[in-house]
Amino acid sequence: MSRTARVERSTKESSVLVEVDLDGTGSSSIETGVPFFDHMLAQLAKHGGLDLVVRTSGDLEVDAHHTVEDTSLALGQAINDALGDRAGLRRYGDALVPLDEALVQTAVDLSGRPYLVHEEPEIVELIGSYDTSLTRHIWESLVATAQITLHVRVISGRNAHHIVEAQFKSVARSLRDAVALDPRVVGVPSTKGTLTPPVS
Repeated sequence: MSRTARVERSTKESSVLVEVDLDGTGSSSIETGVPFFDHMLAQLAKHGGLDLVVRTSGDLEVDAHHTVEDTSLALGQAINDALGDRAGLRRYGDALVPLDEALVQTAVDLSGRPYLVHEEPEIVELIGSYDTSLTRHIWESLVATAQITLHVRVISGRNAHHIVEAQFKSVARSLRDAVALDPRVVGVPSTKGTLTPPVS
């Protein structure tokens, strides 16, 4: 069973291509024009066991917001598409990840219901050209299109780079567990019989 997806998203603000393989080896090829964001997506791939290709061209002359947002929306959609009907999955995943002084706890439910809880301390405004206020928006966008529940809690940390990177690594490890196939699960792991949202 192939669990891959390709999503293209184009607006007047950006053009995005995302390819994902949920059963990959952690390899990535990422170009968004926002170096720190590229670095974070590479962490998501590496520690999530995903093969990930991202090509984004956005209106960086304005700022990075549209580029980061639209990439995250496309990535979430690709994950959702690759999951299919979500049969046979473990469904849940959680992780506690340290990065030097930073410590982040996350939990994921491939519930078919988008919901985010995000707790992060105030940190410096910029990491290179990356606006740190975008981190929450990345998770909001990913959750919306991946149709998942995600809790991210920064337990400790001082260095902004470490705090953001630990979030990506922790989400990656949680996703890796949640998307794993469980040989004991028959069909969809829900008493409702579905984990996909109703068609409106």
